[in-house]
Amino acid sequence: QVQLVESGGGLVQAGGSLRLSCAISGRTSSSYAMGWFRQAPGKEREFVAATTRSGGVTSYAGSVRGRFTISGDNAKNTVWLQMNSLQPEDTAVYYCATDPRSSWSLSTSWRYWGQGTQVTVSS
Repeated sequence: QVQLVESGGGLVQAGGSLRLSCAISGRTSSSYAMGWFRQAPGKEREFVAATTRSGGVTSYAGSVRGRFTISGDNAKNTVWLQMNSLQPEDTAVYYCATDPRSSWSLSTSWRYWGQGTQVTVSS
């Protein structure tokens, strides 16, 4: 099994920054891509960003491109999401995921998930 544990969420004012971390353990593989999704109350889980373990390939949702940066350390089995210029609409539970089987942007593609960390942006 693979375990993912997110941390770094919290309350921040609009325009502020947060850095989320995701630690991966268990039967993981360096070939597994890593991704971040988010889910706001009453909404579906949506893709935020993803990267290959090497960091050579990244992908971002249009709503966060230029504000969020995904990065990872393969040796530490950790992936981060640096979030800048946060806005109230970024408020959601943020989930880390790994081992996508098809399209990165589809939540159903990803096999393993963390429990999520709450990010709240006040106006």
